[in-house]
Amino acid sequence: MTARSRISQTSDLAPLLQSFFTDKLMRQRQASPNTIAAYRDAFTLLLGFASTRAHRQPAQLGLADLDAPTVGAFLQHLQTERGNTAATRNARLAAIHSFFRHALPRAPEHAALIQRVLAIPPQRHDRAIVDYLTRAETDALIAAPDLSTWTGRRDHTLLLVAIHTGLRVSELANLRVSDAHLATGAHLRCHGKGRKDRATPLTSPTAKALRTWLAEHAGEPDDPLFPTRRGTPLSRDAIARLVAKHATTAVATCPSLTSKNVTPHTLRHSCAMALLRAGVDISVIALWLGHESTDTAQLYLHADMAIKERALARTHTSGGKLRRYTAPDTLLTFLHTL
Repeated sequence: MTARSRISQTSDLAPLLQSFFTDKLMRQRQASPNTIAAYRDAFTLLLGFASTRAHRQPAQLGLADLDAPTVGAFLQHLQTERGNTAATRNARLAAIHSFFRHALPRAPEHAALIQRVLAIPPQRHDRAIVDYLTRAETDALIAAPDLSTWTGRRDHTLLLVAIHTGLRVSELANLRVSDAHLATGAHLRCHGKGRKDRATPLTSPTAKALRTWLAEHAGEPDDPLFPTRRGTPLSRDAIARLVAKHATTAVATCPSLTSKNVTPHTLRHSCAMALLRAGVDISVIALWLGHESTDTAQLYLHADMAIKERALARTHTSGGKLRRYTAPDTLLTFLHTL
């Protein structure tokens, strides 16, 4: 008897979870590894919480053990005990809702329980203004690595690419040598969020730095663009650590960095803000960053005070006498269009 069949005999929850991950997520939706990992983590936490609450092993839990009060208590536990933000709490709830929608036609005897769980709303929360670096701060950060060392030259090139392309940290980590196209129309190809490929153009200094790095790297097409000393890809955590390390070094030449929480995502925001201030349309910025829609990119408009100040200046009256509006004569308007 297989482990799967043994679990199925003792729980009505396990077969539903197994079909949710293998059939719905992997086969039907062809979800990305990151999505599967996020859903897996959500249910690992939920099952651990419900197991403690029910005093049974996770494999012995039934769907009835994941009722609305239990799920509600779990969500509260995430925020009060684990210190998760409202956004993280809502992401866990989205995974739970997705599973219960999958379970509804497969476990009609639990329809009432499932509907009560699906009725749990996401938590409303304030959207923070994005943190980004100024031109002086990004210049100081790029100059921070020690160019006399191999890792310093790698980090310098990686920071330059991150700041000028706005790639996600996972996209940076997954770049391969073959993804860099440095002839006319230099660009990077990346496999982004939601299994979407996109090409991001490179500035001349970034393309030049990449050519120099690739000549030293001398890697095969499938090798990581930014490897470790052992030739393996840098992990997301490793990239976050090197960004923080060089930000600390850069404080010596740019003290304003002291007040900034510099992460790989901060560099992504910095790229978007630089594009916005250069006059690039918000829809183009959304495409550049690989956003699903322009709605996500709207947060950069809220962060840029200069844009708001220019808008305010355009609404300022000159102090002249206000005149009553008179509609144009329709016949004259017609004649002027001829």
